[in-house]
Amino acid sequence: HTGDLFRIDDEGYCYFVARKDDMIKSRGEKVSPKEIENVLYALPGVSEAIVVGVPDAMLGQALKAFIVRSADSSISARDVIAHCAARLEDFMTPRLIEFRDALPKTSTGKIRRAALQAEVENREIPPE
Repeated sequence: HTGDLFRIDDEGYCYFVARKDDMIKSRGEKVSPKEIENVLYALPGVSEAIVVGVPDAMLGQALKAFIVRSADSSISARDVIAHCAARLEDFMTPRLIEFRDALPKTSTGKIRRAALQAEVENREIPPE
């Protein structure tokens, strides 16, 4: 009823995967942006990251990662894609990478996924 999706391991521990309403459908597969974001945060040089679905005629939605680099980082889009490709299924690897100085945040400091989603869909950005 909450819309939260979890997986259970062999020992019975539950792990949060994503919110049902955050799921992205790409290449006919349901993709959890949270799983991709966890891989992105494991890449040295990534300070903040978020993944959204971009409308795409062939894929349904293409995956786009918005990344804020750490102060001393010079990672490239190629570095990000190679890192993800080595750790994720092909359909989960972001095809589009955009580096920014900052990501939009709520008053409590959470990244505003809905604002970025609205931006890539060329629609009005919802209020916080």
